[in-house]
Amino acid sequence: MKEEELIKGCIDENNACQRELYDKYGGKMFAVCLRYANTREDAEDALQEAFIRIFDNISKFRGEGSFEGWMRRITVHTVLRLIQKKTPLQYAEDTAVLTKVSTASDAISQLSEKDILGLINKLPQGYKVVFNMYAIEGFSHGEIAENLGISEGTSRSQYSRAKKHLQHFIHKLYHID
Repeated sequence: MKEEELIKGCIDENNACQRELYDKYGGKMFAVCLRYANTREDAEDALQEAFIRIFDNISKFRGEGSFEGWMRRITVHTVLRLIQKKTPLQYAEDTAVLTKVSTASDAISQLSEKDILGLINKLPQGYKVVFNMYAIEGFSHGEIAENLGISEGTSRSQYSRAKKHLQHFIHKLYHID
């Protein structure tokens, strides 16, 4: 079924179309949820809530940009709301030991996607959220600030610190001095 027909069917609350949409995009949206959530259960809850929101708002999709991108934004906003309800995001202020970190390019090239996601998940929650939103989802620092209720400067500093932490993790992993 074409995407337009699928969307129309979901607007008409056709269960078969809703199931097909979920089957088509559920895995991708779950991967988004996993990047932000602290546990698999939280990611599953966020995915369920995201699809409820997607189905409730699908008639508002105007066909501008990609449908998957529209769904991804809803999913990101949903998972952020859920994790902030459980534990308000804490934005770290430490600048400890991370000042002399430079990454060896051969070490990075050896990392798999799974390794990289594992390292991102080790970040403090505030760093992880900002890093995911900026580096992976493509939000601007202004959009991040607005969505999280922080300043653009805080978003930029959290992103910078996240990168330094990731560099530090890579150095430790590969015993780089």
